[in-house]
Amino acid sequence: MSIMSTGDVIAESLVAHGIDTVFGIPGAHMYDFNDALAQRSGALRFITTRHEQGAGYMAFGYAKSTGKVGTYTVVPGPGVLNSGAALCTAYGATAPVLCLTGNIMSHLIGQGRGQLHELPDQLGLLRGLTKWSERINHPTEAGAIMAEAFRQLRSGRIRPVAVEAPWDVFGLRAEIGSVTAPLPAAQPPSPDPAALAAAVSLIAKARRPLISVGAGALAA
Repeated sequence: MSIMSTGDVIAESLVAHGIDTVFGIPGAHMYDFNDALAQRSGALRFITTRHEQGAGYMAFGYAKSTGKVGTYTVVPGPGVLNSGAALCTAYGATAPVLCLTGNIMSHLIGQGRGQLHELPDQLGLLRGLTKWSERINHPTEAGAIMAEAFRQLRSGRIRPVAVEAPWDVFGLRAEIGSVTAPLPAAQPPSPDPAALAAAVSLIAKARRPLISVGAGALAA
């Protein structure tokens, strides 16, 4: 058992899942997570961008060019909104992109008090732009939520996911036994042999054969 902050657990989870590059812009809501990344600079390279949209699109380009999960971090509210175009692109282009962001203080979420970078429902917004999104409310939840995020990224139709944590939760510390190990990805269904044979026959007999497939075929 060791005492770790939520930021520490998230950073350790990134390393455990094979992430070595994170794009983004540091910000007040994220300082405890930024510190956790800096403390692991030997394993995690942080590339600072000039704009949140750039962070999202760099993660998208990284994912498409390497086949690995493209990871980026931005501040909540306007930072998330600025990167929204990249999430939309990753969703449509079936790219494994992970957005890590913050939120306002946990006790103020949903209060509508005009806090710095407050949105009426940021988590709901993220769920509308991604395959799966979740909020971490305590460091003891962080490992399991991150493991599920990566399972979602590597299962079924590949699309972006997002994880957020409130400002005060990133620095919250607790006893952590171990960072949750990667969860097994769901296995894709096996193709129907009869359908494959029929397709081969059609292609072989075609005078002008043309095969049209979706983007998921790239990772098949």
